[in-house]
Amino acid sequence: METNIVVAIDAMGGDNAPFEIVKGVVEAVKLYPVKVLLVGKEDIVNKELSSYSYEKESIDVINADEVIGTDEAPTEAIRKKKNSSMMVGLTLVKEKKASAFISAGSTGAIFVGGTVTVGRIKGIDRPALATCLPTLKGFSLLLDSGANVDCKPQYLEQFAKMGSVYAETVLGMKNPTVGLANIGVEKEKGNMLVKEVYEMLEKSDLNFIGNAEIVDIPSGVADIIVCDGFVGNTILKLSEGLSKSLLTIIKGEITKGPYKLAAAALKKPFSNIKKSFDSDQVGGAPYIGLKSLVMKMHGSCKSPAVVNCVKSAINFIENDTVAKIEKLIQE
Repeated sequence: METNIVVAIDAMGGDNAPFEIVKGVVEAVKLYPVKVLLVGKEDIVNKELSSYSYEKESIDVINADEVIGTDEAPTEAIRKKKNSSMMVGLTLVKEKKASAFISAGSTGAIFVGGTVTVGRIKGIDRPALATCLPTLKGFSLLLDSGANVDCKPQYLEQFAKMGSVYAETVLGMKNPTVGLANIGVEKEKGNMLVKEVYEMLEKSDLNFIGNAEIVDIPSGVADIIVCDGFVGNTILKLSEGLSKSLLTIIKGEITKGPYKLAAAALKKPFSNIKKSFDSDQVGGAPYIGLKSLVMKMHGSCKSPAVVNCVKSAINFIENDTVAKIEKLIQE
């Protein structure tokens, strides 16, 4: 298999590693023209790979003896564990041996490690974590969804610009709309940060539609929702928790009493609804603003997330997204 795209993937990150990660990698190399550098404890990874049939030249195992846990302080962990699967993978990207790095490991460690090792695009103050949030229209790109809890106005302006490029080049959105997360739609609503950002986005060349009230986000009020990481992560976690609770309530209601007979007929649409809220279908969230692509998968992800993440990475690389972000920021 000949391919110019090489992706490094952390085999040891996440709750279901290495089984689900390896399974997803094998599925991905069968579907897409990509070479994967699978980073982790060599003996464990090779044992998992031995269960599958695939083109051997499409996957290389890169040994890394250490693993960064989710309970470790990010800065200290990346400093002390240079031979961790995460740091080895990020170093492969830094050394241009891979064009992207994907991990389901510690969110904080990936962010700090990516920023320190891969580096920021010139002109970018803070990379942002961009997450696809399910809506009635499909999904909206939410950023920042947790990387930067304290932000300055120019950070959010940069998030909006980077999100617009990513949405257009990778997600296929034409002239994506940008909404500023707020407690109301009126221009005068919000704290000082939001008010300053509103003025900046209003003067920009982006397709800015104004404030996006939180209650309207699930309806798909804007293609891109911009906010600081504290607000973004709150929106994300509430959405995840609420969707799980609603699905549990609905399932409980249609499987009891006289509704049991209808439950079988509703199995397919119920499955479709559940699938629309499944983070594995999106794959992962990119840290936008770094010199190369770094993606974070959900900690509990399974093999479909790996496959979809690899697909997104290929789109990101083939569309030269970093160069387009750099150009827009410098204009």
